[in-house]
Order: sequence, then structure tokens, then C-alpha cells
Amino acid sequence: MNTAADTSVEVRVETATQLEDQLNAAIQHLQPQATRSGHGILVTRLNPGHFTISVSDEVPFGLTRERSH
Repeated sequence: MNTAADTSVEVRVETATQLEDQLNAAIQHLQPQATRSGHGILVTRLNPGHFTISVSDEVPFGLTRERSH
């Protein structure tokens, strides 16, 4: 898991178990920043096993949304 500032995290995984664990960890890491900014969290699938998770003004506060790129 790579972190960019405190508003975005990049996750690369090889297994479904890793995916769930890493995505949950990234979301938990970003929740304080999302709360401070009043935004939600966006999970973007870039490729199989490659995701970015970010605090996003496109997502209402308190929600987490997923999209494929």
C-alpha cells in the first residue's frame, strides 16, 4: 500500500484475501481525512489487483463508492 499525502492510497494485490484486507486498511486510513473534509471515499479499480482509494468530493460524506477505470 502506497500513500500519497493523506488523501489517496494505491493498493496492488495478488489474491482476493489480500484485496479485502488491503482495501479495508486503506479505507480506514483515509476515514479521518474524509471526515475532516466532509467528503466520501472513492475506490477505483485500475486493473485486476490494482486500485486507488481516495477522499473524493464526488462521493457524499459518509459513503464509499466503487468504480472501474
